[in-house]
Amino acid sequence: MEASLYIHIPFCGSLCDYCDFYSVPVSRKTGSSNKPLDPSLSDPRLTLFTKALLSEAERLFKEFSPGRIPTVYIGGGTPSILGSAGILTLLNGLNRLIQYRAPMPEEITVEANPESADEAFLEAARKGGASRLSLGLQTFHGPSRRAVNRTGFEPFQARTPPAFAQDSLNEKRLLKRLALAAEYFPGALSVDIISGLPFQSEKILLDDIHAALTFKPAHVSLYALTLEPGTPLAERGAAGSCLPSADEADRLWLCGRDALEKAGYAQYEVSNFCLEGKESRHNIRYWLMRNWLALGPAASGSVFDDEAGTGFRYTVAPNVDQWVGDHSLRESLDRLTLIKETFLMGFRYIHGPDADLFKRRFRLSIDQCIPQTLKVWRNKGLTQEGKTALTKEGLLFLDSFLTQAFGELESRAFHDER
Repeated sequence: MEASLYIHIPFCGSLCDYCDFYSVPVSRKTGSSNKPLDPSLSDPRLTLFTKALLSEAERLFKEFSPGRIPTVYIGGGTPSILGSAGILTLLNGLNRLIQYRAPMPEEITVEANPESADEAFLEAARKGGASRLSLGLQTFHGPSRRAVNRTGFEPFQARTPPAFAQDSLNEKRLLKRLALAAEYFPGALSVDIISGLPFQSEKILLDDIHAALTFKPAHVSLYALTLEPGTPLAERGAAGSCLPSADEADRLWLCGRDALEKAGYAQYEVSNFCLEGKESRHNIRYWLMRNWLALGPAASGSVFDDEAGTGFRYTVAPNVDQWVGDHSLRESLDRLTLIKETFLMGFRYIHGPDADLFKRRFRLSIDQCIPQTLKVWRNKGLTQEGKTALTKEGLLFLDSFLTQAFGELESRAFHDER
């Protein structure tokens, strides 16, 4: 079996108000020089967690026996919170486990936040075999960062120095870390930027994008901020969070998209842009619904049976203290459910679902599944010529497309055909 591997690191220096991923805070203790200590020294859970991850990885490989692991993605949370020693231990341990069971991955991505991605961490990640770095920049704009509790290098303070001076210092540090990341991962750096943040204007978003592009990242993820239920930002509501209106938020994202494309970054997925040949291979495997295994609290893996046209998903317990060996939620994916999820993921991708894999897995083509939906959208000019895929403009209406496609699927009862 071929399967990618996702590893969830559920620790963060602080919890952003818009985030609904499972994560727990790590205190930032300082040493005698008043500088932050290596995270593993300030919170012993990190060292124990890394050891537990490697033990669980060994058990997982024995259970599924992957013949090849094409990609690895270490996400979070904040993987860079592990520090240089922690990330090197994790990567070296994974490399040892993989090399005895499968060829080495063609892509290993590590996520990082600028404040914890210092030179020691970047050097350790590269030494451990990371071939790609994804940096959670989000914005340089101080008021926007403060409004969503994205604290950066230091907790925000009401006392002297005033906020604007601290914002300026944070921005300089962010730029310095971005330059460092580009130096250690030339041609393999991805940055995340969020549009629709509080206090964000078109100029502020474009300034963020242009500042990031100065360092020539290979890949940019431009995410539209969403109010996820249960998050502090959602509880405050749009009015209490100084957020742009829905129409203004849409306009901001489109403005950012246009700026990226003008700079040579092609949109290849709903929120992802890259220079030629610099797509995220790991994420493409998600969008094309190919097998992936998962480690860490709240991580979710999916395995598919191409002969039966079915599969299953397991989700690890979202508890940092009691997750090892606990795949507490395991759900079967019947044929109709898997077809829906294939559309849900595949039509996000500019090339659409993998047509050959779809036909092999379900014994019929995509056009045979949703002929009426595709006819309507082709007539609108929102599908690509010669492809079962949406155009760049069609991606803006993905939810409407999927609603129609799912309705047609259910009416045709493909779960009963084989």
